[in-house]
Amino acid sequence: MSAPSAYIRPSLNRIAVPIVGEFLLGISVAMAGLYMASHTSDAAAGAFGLTQQVQETLAVIFRVLAIGLGVVVAQKLGGNNTPAATKTAFLALGTGTWSGVLAALCLLVGHNWILDVLNAPPEIVPIASIYMVLLAPAMLLEVYNLSMAAVLRAHLFAKESLFVMVAMHGSHLLLAWVLMLGIGSWGGMGLNGFAVGWLLSRVLGLALHLRFWRLRMGLVPQMAHWWHMPMASLMPVLRVGLPGAAVDFFYRVSFMISISATAKLGVAALATHSYTLQTLKYVLLISLSIGWACEIMVGRMIGAGQFKNAYKLILKGVRSGMVASGALVLAAAIGAPWLMKLFTHDPDIIRTAQGLLWLSVLLELGRVFNLVVIGGLRASGDVHFPVVASIASLVLILGLGSYWFGQWFGLFGIWTIYVVDECVRGLLMWRRWRKLGWMRHAKTTVRGLRNEQSAKTATQLLHN
Repeated sequence: MSAPSAYIRPSLNRIAVPIVGEFLLGISVAMAGLYMASHTSDAAAGAFGLTQQVQETLAVIFRVLAIGLGVVVAQKLGGNNTPAATKTAFLALGTGTWSGVLAALCLLVGHNWILDVLNAPPEIVPIASIYMVLLAPAMLLEVYNLSMAAVLRAHLFAKESLFVMVAMHGSHLLLAWVLMLGIGSWGGMGLNGFAVGWLLSRVLGLALHLRFWRLRMGLVPQMAHWWHMPMASLMPVLRVGLPGAAVDFFYRVSFMISISATAKLGVAALATHSYTLQTLKYVLLISLSIGWACEIMVGRMIGAGQFKNAYKLILKGVRSGMVASGALVLAAAIGAPWLMKLFTHDPDIIRTAQGLLWLSVLLELGRVFNLVVIGGLRASGDVHFPVVASIASLVLILGLGSYWFGQWFGLFGIWTIYVVDECVRGLLMWRRWRKLGWMRHAKTTVRGLRNEQSAKTATQLLHN
């Protein structure tokens, strides 16, 4: 049996603050893209927002890897099994290649069908179609960067991950500004320039990730690592990642139904939806960052058998998320008349967006529980409960509810459904954590890690 692991100090700031920086950069670049697109036309802004939802839906594939890799590597490091953590880390490359190619093909081959399913208004279709095709190659690089960043954070190199994101998103913003708006006598590429900048910035991100892998973790990929997927190492990643991604999948599909319902309301409603969602992403990043930090720390604590510390950490994460997200969404709702003028001067759109932001106070408070507690459940090994508990709400409330409420009550009806869905799922996750329903799975995870380490030690003794 392995030696007991050292006490792991439950510090969220060490991990959460750099992750906040990462998300802040990514969201700011997307906000800048929407800003530049909105100054082209409302149709371009609608196309940008619609395509962004398609990208995030395809990113469910990437979440399988990022979730699974981050949790499994953190658990193995917490259990002092560094060789197994290294072997798992290299899966980021092989699995990234195949999943990235699949996502790219979806955009290249299926863009017209996707836009048709989403009821994209005629003004948006030609803009969004070309934009999606140009985004396709970047999807492969995107999955590499997300997965490699998850491995860096699992090793607690969050500052290095932040550095990569600063360089990657900073270069994207600069390239997008020049390529979209042009320079000198050149008028630019419009929305398509954002996609080209995306591709070039992801090349830089991949190069920097490879450098930090070598310098900080001593990991130097060989050619086979870029396509090989050993099933023995992949299965633990999938056991964690697939249930987590299943929740994301049902969420994204149900959310896309709500996008389709919004698109039926017209270009103005779709633009309002995009502007409001983009603003809320600044609120979302706090809960998302705390949730990811909790997932990493809880994974290491569970690997070390520190269940009590893991329990307290999630309670602290929820409290911090409620205070920070609540304050930010209130500020956004109050400042909406000024914030929305970044995108539009249409008084009807501004007035509607402010109403949606006031509704979002409840939305974001409910979302704290989903993002923070689900991370803790996954890291403890309780990966199936979030899927089972969430499916009914996602399908019946978010999916069907937004479709019908959109027809009856318009955009406010759709937003009310968002609130109800987040609160229902969030309270279910909170109850599971407080009632210690995850403890049985955590103990099973620790036994598995210790048995794995014991088998490895016995094999080494046999060879010696």
